[in-house]
Amino acid sequence: MNNQVLGTVITMILHLEIPSRRASCIVHKLCNSTNSLNLFILKKRISVFRKEHFNAAHRLHQPAWSEEENERVFGKCNNPYFHGHNYELIVQLTGEIDPQTGYLYDLKRLSDLIKAHVLDRFDHKNLNLEVEEFKQVNPTAENIAVVIYEILENAIQNPNLDLKIRLYETERNYVEYPA
Repeated sequence: MNNQVLGTVITMILHLEIPSRRASCIVHKLCNSTNSLNLFILKKRISVFRKEHFNAAHRLHQPAWSEEENERVFGKCNNPYFHGHNYELIVQLTGEIDPQTGYLYDLKRLSDLIKAHVLDRFDHKNLNLEVEEFKQVNPTAENIAVVIYEILENAIQNPNLDLKIRLYETERNYVEYPA
């Protein structure tokens, strides 16, 4: 049975909500060899995650606004002496498993990319003053996540992988990009 037909049959099984043990038997009987089944399994999408940590200071401030307006909108985050956060960063890659390596993406390589392109640039830095991307952009959690996404997308350079960034500014406040 060709893999396209097998995929269609499996999709139909899933939509009919056949219990997994029974569906597994049906799929096994439909396959002439385990290679067809293995090829189908390898084409399933999967996600891998890498969690990192960095500390950084910032000030939320809109220079075009008055001090009163900045204080009203940003509150204590507008402190002219800055304030810091212990950021938790989760990088998610989604795609298909490489049949040669068994990996979606080498997590050691991902860790090295995050360190070189994000942590070394952001950790223990004043984002407003020391990170070029935030000299003209307000370093909100939302903007930090978008900047990290753009940096890593450029570093990974694999159009077959979907990248997602989750950035925790506090234990209870986090953002994801893309949504």
